[in-house]
Amino acid sequence: MIFNKTYSNAIDTLKQLGIEHHQITTTTTGDIWQVDLEKNTKFPLFHINGTSVDASENTLTYNFQLFVMDLVTEKENWTEENIQSAERLSNEQEVLSETLQICVDIIGMFRHSKWQSAGDLDINDPVYFTEGDYSLEPFSEKFDNAVTGWTFTIGIVVQNDFQTCTIPMANNPIGK
Repeated sequence: MIFNKTYSNAIDTLKQLGIEHHQITTTTTGDIWQVDLEKNTKFPLFHINGTSVDASENTLTYNFQLFVMDLVTEKENWTEENIQSAERLSNEQEVLSETLQICVDIIGMFRHSKWQSAGDLDINDPVYFTEGDYSLEPFSEKFDNAVTGWTFTIGIVVQNDFQTCTIPMANNPIGK
């Protein structure tokens, strides 16, 4: 028996990953322009934006654009302990390195499904997978504060048996 996973299940799983990851402070969903980047947002921020769904013979692939970002501090805000080199005016390189590692962690969680099961992973348990290669792109934005991080698209693959016995409609033929 296949337990079909919904779009909502996939988003909830991504959100839970954000909650459980020790380096992520805030997890949000929706359009990227709805992200609250004001000074009261706690960073690092993990944002989930649904983009499309691909249906194949036995699976659905829920596609998401993911963003992992953190604040960048400028040199004038630094103490002597923060300054690593006179040539570097911010901690952007460190932020990019740390947020990239969080992105790699997210991909790894879906490549190794054991993280998704509360107990021993049963081959019949419904799980999420990801396949293929990923291109992660750095970004830097100035809103009410300066943030930098990475964005990438991930396809979350779930089994789907396309069951027609439980479709909510009358048992009348639809062909004319």
